[in-house]
Amino acid sequence: MRVLLAVMALSLPAVALPVQSPSSWIAGFWYGQGQPNDRSEMWIAHMGADGSFHAQFRACRKGKASDTTNDGNWRLNGDMETIQIQTVGGQFFPRTDYYAILAHDGKSQSYRYLATGFVYTSRRVDAKFQMPACDLVS
Repeated sequence: MRVLLAVMALSLPAVALPVQSPSSWIAGFWYGQGQPNDRSEMWIAHMGADGSFHAQFRACRKGKASDTTNDGNWRLNGDMETIQIQTVGGQFFPRTDYYAILAHDGKSQSYRYLATGFVYTSRRVDAKFQMPACDLVS
């Protein structure tokens, strides 16, 4: 019987299963708060499934928002995330940042910026999510 099952399994046509990128969990929109030396800053990052990213950062000072953006590409290799920034505030300003993913569950993540050791946390949000107004957080 085992031989018959093995022969049947070998004679079946190969079925191509979709290959899922090991980094697919990070694609989407993420919201977080806090930067080194300033817990009031916040950001929304769109991590594209194609490896692109766009992040909007907001600093709140006395109820007023100061926004800027970063654009570039991301790559995930195991628990190491590499962010290659091309523009900051629309100006060419290339740099590469490295992060160690500490934990993720598809709904939230924590990661350490290797240059400073600062630990960031963020949660998944939908594309319509808006950052809170500064008068609510400062």
